[in-house]
Amino acid sequence: MHGFTQQQQDADVQAAYDDWKKNYLVTIDTSPGQYRVAFGKKGGQHAKTVSEGQGYGMVITALMAGYDAQAQAVFDGLWAFVRAHPSGVEPRLMAWQVPTSRGDKADSAFDGDADIAYALLLADKQWGSDGKVNYQMKAREVIAGIKAATIGRNSHLPLLGDWVAGSDKYNQWQTRSSDFMYGHFRAYGRATGDKSWLIVIAATQGAATKLQSNNAPATGLLPDFVIAKTNTPYDPQPAGPKFLEGKNDGCYGYNACRAPLRIGTDALLNNDVVSLAQARKLSTWIEQAAAGDPRKIRAGYQLDGAALAGGDYFSTAFVAPCGVAAMTNASQQQWLDGIYNAVRGARQDYYEDSINLICLLVMTGNFWEPTAER
Repeated sequence: MHGFTQQQQDADVQAAYDDWKKNYLVTIDTSPGQYRVAFGKKGGQHAKTVSEGQGYGMVITALMAGYDAQAQAVFDGLWAFVRAHPSGVEPRLMAWQVPTSRGDKADSAFDGDADIAYALLLADKQWGSDGKVNYQMKAREVIAGIKAATIGRNSHLPLLGDWVAGSDKYNQWQTRSSDFMYGHFRAYGRATGDKSWLIVIAATQGAATKLQSNNAPATGLLPDFVIAKTNTPYDPQPAGPKFLEGKNDGCYGYNACRAPLRIGTDALLNNDVVSLAQARKLSTWIEQAAAGDPRKIRAGYQLDGAALAGGDYFSTAFVAPCGVAAMTNASQQQWLDGIYNAVRGARQDYYEDSINLICLLVMTGNFWEPTAER
């Protein structure tokens, strides 16, 4: 990062981590040794936890072990909370929300379990698996659960959750672009020797490339949710309004905003040419759309680049991942520096701060691949 020494970058990460712990890490008084990640700073949101947050928290604490002497104890406590709240469909996975809301079931959401499995691999590399928790064994168990219950048997795409198999409305050809975690899938394959994860990478990369080419040729933006127009051959399309969450389900919104982080990180750590092309396409457009000013990145876009109504504000959930994507293009160094400067001290709420902290870890060179030689 030009203009920031490595010492300053590390200090930025440490400050963001300290604030993240203060605001979102919660000790379970009734279950000593357990920790959870709160869904918000205060009120009802603070009383709730989602599997996504546990995944973020476990990845973050495993990476921060060189700074935080309590990181392993916190990590083990986060993992203990995961195991205390299994999905009622596939018990190797975590219930997506704790406590469950009225009418909701204790089933899973893909992204939380995917990060949890990756974090366990990080923990194995960080601390070894001969202690209190056999991280390697537990990672393999979660990875097996992910494959069995949340990877489409024919589509090889991430399912929305382990509940899809029992649904009349949703199926294996419907997915989230933010669940295209190529780097995670590579790590699973390396850790288990299971080459079927290469098929998952090919399926998800193929879907993203088709979406960028056919539905967002000028922008490279991906939709929150993806459906299939036809399955033979597979023709991914943006979902329609209110497919699952809201009117903008087919737009680049609060799910897809993580795609530049997921795709860009794989490009950086694994030097994959497909990931590089996808990240650079989106990154080139977003710099132009914001006229070189990261604070002009909007909180949501149509796939053609039109800003979503109501999204005229600064959100680190949308800005910080663009910094990771910019790292894949040497010609965007000034743009990358501007993004880093805009987010390094920003504090918002659970979702933004968790994503921002992970992006800061990547941008400062503090994120790594657990199954590669170090």
